Amino acid sequence: MPASRKLLVVQFAALGWNLVRDRAEFRPAETIFPGLTCVFQASFRTGALPREHGLVANGLYFPELTKVLFWEQSARLVEGPRIWDKFRANGGTVGTMFWQQSMGENVDLVVTPAPIHKHSGGMIQSCYTQPPQLEARLTEIIGRPFNLMNYWGPLANHKSSDWIIDAICGVMGTEFAPDALFTYVPHLDYDLQRHGPDGEPARKALDVVLGYITRIKAACAEHGYDFIFVGDYAIEPVTRGAIFPNRALRDAGLFTPREIKQMDYTDFFASRAFAVVDHQIANVYCRDDDARDAAAEVLAKVPGVAEVLTREQQRARGLGHARSGDLLIVAEHGAWFAYPWFEKKTAPDYASHVDIHNKPGYDPCELFFGWPPGSVSFDTTKIHGTHGAGGEVAWMSSLAFDAAPATVLDLVARVQTWMEVRA
Repeated sequence: MPASRKLLVVQFAALGWNLVRDRAEFRPAETIFPGLTCVFQASFRTGALPREHGLVANGLYFPELTKVLFWEQSARLVEGPRIWDKFRANGGTVGTMFWQQSMGENVDLVVTPAPIHKHSGGMIQSCYTQPPQLEARLTEIIGRPFNLMNYWGPLANHKSSDWIIDAICGVMGTEFAPDALFTYVPHLDYDLQRHGPDGEPARKALDVVLGYITRIKAACAEHGYDFIFVGDYAIEPVTRGAIFPNRALRDAGLFTPREIKQMDYTDFFASRAFAVVDHQIANVYCRDDDARDAAAEVLAKVPGVAEVLTREQQRARGLGHARSGDLLIVAEHGAWFAYPWFEKKTAPDYASHVDIHNKPGYDPCELFFGWPPGSVSFDTTKIHGTHGAGGEVAWMSSLAFDAAPATVLDLVARVQTWMEVRA
């Protein structure tokens, strides 16, 4: 390929090898463990494992604050050099669109949702962009602003991906077009978590992705881009249902809730152990060695828990960073971890809403409406697909490889080589 060509990397959420193994244009690759959005994207931009870059899950526990925070957006949370550092130092330009932890990233172009939550209630929808004028330009090109309601929650659907695809194709034809662009397309994940990876809803959601790929290929040909399309994790069917590790820790006297007006809130200051759940893994944070040993004994007996890993055992799996839990639990195939320590009648007020920042654990039930109207569901049996324990993802590329990458990190190494050749 001529050195003047550019590169587009598109991460398709939940594009697992299990969905496309019969399509000759795709190849399999082993994904990063755990198979989670923030972990994958941090590994892709650094070429490193979570034990090095520190994004061990989508949600992190900050002991200095005694607080769990999910989906925080500062690029400083991702430790280590970026695969594009040398490329940019030699004049190449780089952009990220809809990647997590992209605010403040060392790149030339950023597009990411950044709504403003008003004191009076409600929300001002907005995207954070660099350069700042890019948001207005994309809205003009696409003909409508980005709608966050389609990006997560009960109304999440392919309309969010439609806008992102329009933005990807649109930016490649503007003066803002970077030499290397890293992007994310979310909607396949929604339908696979709702309905599972098998059946008609999954097929329809995949057909939309294949249509996007056809369109992006045409845009790449028009604007001189090579491409890599890659999944981040594979969704597996839920056959065992939800597991509630915090209830087990509560019943053992290790997790201590704080009752306020008959509602059970967290009290991480008083708790000896608690689990920050994230799909099929959970980081368990413990006050001391005695609490760790007691939590390990309790959790090992919970049906559906496949592994209870110490920090040392985590390191062998690519984890074990300072931000990692004192223990890591992994669900059996077909099972997933639900965050509640409470029963519905004592649920904190945020539990019945889309509230990804206040909930100290990932909650896929936010994909469904609940009762009363305007709330989200508490019914964990509605979830039919999950991920995180690992597996193979699918990828395709216009680049020629001497040997097909066997892992996602192998693919990242090829991207870094592409950049170094052009640097």
